[in-house]
Order: sequence, then structure tokens, then C-alpha cells
Amino acid sequence: MPSTTNNLLILWKRANLSRFVLALVLAGVSFGVGIIGFTLIEGYNLLDAVYMTMITVSTVGFGELHPMSPHGRLFVSIYIFFNLLVIAYLVSVLTTYIFDGELRTIFKMFKSDHEIRGYSDHVIVCGFGRNGRKAYHELRANGARVVVVEQNQDLLRDALEEGDGAVPAVFGDATTDETLRAAGVEKARALITALPKDADNVFVALTARELNPGLKIIARASLKTSESKLLRAGADSVVMPDEIGGSHMANLVMRPEVIRFLEMINGLGPNKLRLEELSYRDLGQQWKGMSIRELDIRSRTGATVIGLKLNTGEFVVSPNADTRPEGGDILLVLGTEEQVAALVMAFKYLGPAARRR
Repeated sequence: MPSTTNNLLILWKRANLSRFVLALVLAGVSFGVGIIGFTLIEGYNLLDAVYMTMITVSTVGFGELHPMSPHGRLFVSIYIFFNLLVIAYLVSVLTTYIFDGELRTIFKMFKSDHEIRGYSDHVIVCGFGRNGRKAYHELRANGARVVVVEQNQDLLRDALEEGDGAVPAVFGDATTDETLRAAGVEKARALITALPKDADNVFVALTARELNPGLKIIARASLKTSESKLLRAGADSVVMPDEIGGSHMANLVMRPEVIRFLEMINGLGPNKLRLEELSYRDLGQQWKGMSIRELDIRSRTGATVIGLKLNTGEFVVSPNADTRPEGGDILLVLGTEEQVAALVMAFKYLGPAARRR
């Protein structure tokens, strides 16, 4: 029960129902003022006071129960003016919720939150702009389960209209604890924060790190000065798209073929290549303890070992064929989609440990 209550409170905050509640409170206050006014000023009993209040608020034009006193007419004049303001506000709020799709959005939010609560080992993408959307598609293409956190519903609606399908999303401010909890940050394996403002990304990294100390956090930054702040806030890596873009354009002039090869690896060229990690812990038991030469990955699958990350954190490019991977080591393998698929089938242990990655 406490968990259900907490989830409803989170949904209430994110649904932004404060205007609707305020409109109801003002309507209730107006109704109460009318009853009290007619009772004290004109001496009506409770039933007559309720009747006079209803016909005054609804402006149906029915007659008075008896002629008003001067004080009563002054009260009714002020009361009618006050109610015109209250009714105008109430109608505008109801119009927003009924005709502008607010109720439909709240329903979708509730349904999406119910599904997301069952997620674990997923990736959270905060912000569905250019960078966030690209990250979402790359993650989905690699089989990851992704939850998007976004305030602007139009961005998600555009994705649906462009054929991307329904995007599992949490509508709300990614810098708040409630929104990140609704996205399942405590059970997620990684978070990418790609919000437009660096300050917001700092807040997201700080909040997410506090809620899940073991979470892998990748943050976007526009300014070089924001990089150190994001790292201090808890981000594991910081990406600067503008800087990468400028470097990419310069390299297209100086090293065009290298860039085309990198584009193939990134899946942008016609002949797509894919980099895959082959962790020692994911190797089938029959392959453990063998050297790279004995694994003979190229002959068996067509893929090529281009690097080795040692358990010490050191990277070795083009490792010696006699090197024997050990616990904690990760082989970096390059190949086509078909070759990587053959690599996974031949060498990886596809049990619970592999599925948890």
C-alpha cells in the first residue's frame, strides 16, 4: 500500500494537476461564500441559501425568493462579478484537460508508468532532442530496453508520426527525484542525459548518482567548462557534440578515408560494420584459458580482434596472438552484422550472465 500511494503521489506531481485543483477549490469557496452571505445578510435558511447561491452562480435568471435589502443587492453584485472570474477560470481549465488532450496524456502517463515499473537493467535517456533521439535508436538497434524522460510531448508525438512506434516514456522534469524514480533509475543499468542546458544535465547526474550509486551515467555538454562539473556531479563520461562535430568536419578534409571507415563502424555508410565486446566472463567454458591464436576468431566467424581491454584498465591495440585473456579482460572485435552474430553464437555463453548485460 505505501508503494502504491507513493506512485500515485509521483504521478500527481508530474501530471501538473495544480490548476485543476485550484479551480475546484475556488469553485468550492465561491459556493460556500454564497451560502454564508445569503444566510447572514438576508436571513435565509440553509435550503433557501443553497437555492439562491445556485441560481446566482448558474445565472439562469430565476426570481428572488423575496425582495433584496440594499446590503443584499450589494453582496449579490460583488458575488456575481467574483463568480464570473471563477467560472471563466474553471471553464478554461476544463477546456485544457478535455479538449487539449491533458486527460489523455495523464491516462497514457499512468499506463506507461505501470509498464516501466516492471523494467530492470534498462537504459534511461533524458531528453528526446537530436542527441537523445539518436541515442535511443542506437540503443534499440542493439537490443537494449530504453525509457525516455521528456517534458515536451510534441517530440514524442513527432516520433510516433514518423514511424518510430510508441516510445516508452516518462513525462516530467528529469532533474527531479520523482521523475527519475518513475523511470526506474534505481533498477537501471545506465543513464544518458542529453538535455539542452548543461546545468540541467549536472542536476540529473547528481540526482541519478545519489539514487543509484552503481549507475553508469553518460552526460552531454555544450561548454568545455561544464565537463569538470558533470564529472564531479557523478557522470562517468561527458560527450561534447559540437566539439566532436567540428573535429569530424576537419578530419573529412585531412583524413577522408579514415572518417568513411569510422562511419561504417557507426552504421552510417552503405557497408555497415559493428564493434562488439567479447568479455572473458561471457566466454563459453570451452574457450576460457585459450590464447587469441587458439580462439581463431577470424577463421571461425570472419570477425577480427582489433583490441583488448585488460582488467587493469589498460587498452592494447592489435594484441599479440599469443595473449591469453584473463578474468576481467574484454576483447574488442570488428565485423559485419553477420560476422558479429556468428561470433555471439560461437563464443558467447548465452546464459543468465550474458542476459544481464
